[in-house]
Amino acid sequence: MSAAVGVLSSAFWGVLVLSLLVFVHEGGHFLAARACGMRVTEFFLGMPSRWRLSWRSPRIGCEFGVTPLLLGGYTRICGMEPLEDELLAPCLSLVQRRGRGSAREGAEELAIEEDRAYALLGSLADLAAIAPLYDPELGERPGQADWPQSFQTQRRDAMLLTQFDRGHDFEAAGTTGEGEARPVDDAEAFLASELSRTYHGKGLLARLATLVAGPLVNLLLAFLVITVALSLVGVEGVVDSNQIAGVTAGSAAEAVGLRGGDAIVDVAGTPVSDWRSLSAALDAALGAKEDFSLSYLRDGTTSTVRVEVGEGLGSLGVLAQTQRVRLGVGQSALAALSYGRAVARFALDLITPARTMQTLQGTSSVVGISAMASQAASSGAYDLALFVAMISMSLGFMNLLPIPPLDGGKVLVELVQAALRRELSSRAQTVVGYLGIAVFLVIFVFALKNDITRLVIG
Repeated sequence: MSAAVGVLSSAFWGVLVLSLLVFVHEGGHFLAARACGMRVTEFFLGMPSRWRLSWRSPRIGCEFGVTPLLLGGYTRICGMEPLEDELLAPCLSLVQRRGRGSAREGAEELAIEEDRAYALLGSLADLAAIAPLYDPELGERPGQADWPQSFQTQRRDAMLLTQFDRGHDFEAAGTTGEGEARPVDDAEAFLASELSRTYHGKGLLARLATLVAGPLVNLLLAFLVITVALSLVGVEGVVDSNQIAGVTAGSAAEAVGLRGGDAIVDVAGTPVSDWRSLSAALDAALGAKEDFSLSYLRDGTTSTVRVEVGEGLGSLGVLAQTQRVRLGVGQSALAALSYGRAVARFALDLITPARTMQTLQGTSSVVGISAMASQAASSGAYDLALFVAMISMSLGFMNLLPIPPLDGGKVLVELVQAALRRELSSRAQTVVGYLGIAVFLVIFVFALKNDITRLVIG
């Protein structure tokens, strides 16, 4: 029963922590895309699923919601994939002229295969240039994996702006609703205008800002949480005293009768008066690999014992006294930056061939993260907050690695295309994507193995 409770606790806290961090991460992408004038049609916590709870904002048109597949999330930004079909403009013009249209009707008018017409309409719907028209009688419903068979015009104001565009005004005269015909004079110019409000229609800097916004928000969250936690609550620090807090069970210190509250005053003939001198004297005595004397003060009486240094004895097993120390805001910020540098080094070591295997030994999967989240939660809000910051920092730096399909991998593709002054072919991007997924799977397998070793084998 206790084992089942432990599993459920780990699952609960793991899902909660990861969902929070994914929400923050995707929120960064969402805010950056909106700020850059890109159309965003969906913001969901959870991976895509036909089962969803959602609400559509009447002001910006975006659908916000949650799905049952909580270990993930996504922001649907229009135009993430390049479009090259020369019939996009005529197809868009057809829907604008009719108000509604199906793949069959598009195929007939454009004299093309129905599959191609369906792909064209789907691409235009991905741009939010037209809207999907679901037919319940055909079993179609919002949230399904594929586009419906029919599409319709978007609601547009007098300036042809949709609900997804900033500055739209549906109260002004000249507004047309969904499914109403709204012919355009210049199909190519109208398509160009639609593309300009999507990811691929923006400049390089806007695209890069949208990609890195997610990881940067994770890093910012971690920095703020660590800084606030250390400033308000503080951190456990060692008291520089020769009085010990306790001894480790089964240790040499326990064997010679030491206990919490004893003040060690002499180690192997070396007087000690604080924790620093005590630590140095113990290191020297243990390093000599010979038995030594140790004197301690208890209730005003000094006693001397003989410590036998057996094979493999590396420590005496005494515990230092600690006290919680609140750091200043500046010190806390420096501590957060120092931790950030360590995490960044770990992430870079992961893709440094000479250090990859060694670094993989320290990775953890969602299984280990869930177990650690449960332990942190049981220790209190402070430990849980610091754990959330730790995972957020790791998530931020890991996502910046130049490995597709991570955000850093997409940044790399954008920079390569900018250097080449042309788009990479679909085949090249597919190959790079598969290689990235392979690397990602290798990391996951190692991380899962590490978790099994730690949690099951011990």
